[in-house]
Amino acid sequence: MAPGTGGKVKSVMKKKIKYENAPEGTGESILSSKVMENILPAPDKLVKKEETVKVTISLSQKSVSFFKERAEKQGVPYQSMIKSLIDKYADYYSQTE
Repeated sequence: MAPGTGGKVKSVMKKKIKYENAPEGTGESILSSKVMENILPAPDKLVKKEETVKVTISLSQKSVSFFKERAEKQGVPYQSMIKSLIDKYADYYSQTE
């Protein structure tokens, strides 16, 4: 065991946290906090289900390499990134007409 390891940690971890009133001027303490309403969507609302259509498309090697690189960094399939880009493009131009 390395010298000086663990001694201070034990004494710090034994200290009890003492909650007191909130900063002056607020008039509230931790005991008078309010429970907030759940603002998270239900699990079935998290994933938007859309009808998809399979297509065959020829893209430049440069574009595919770009999306493959970026997708790998994000940990997602590159096809999903391309689909998302096309969807955003279609949404944008659908609203401007």
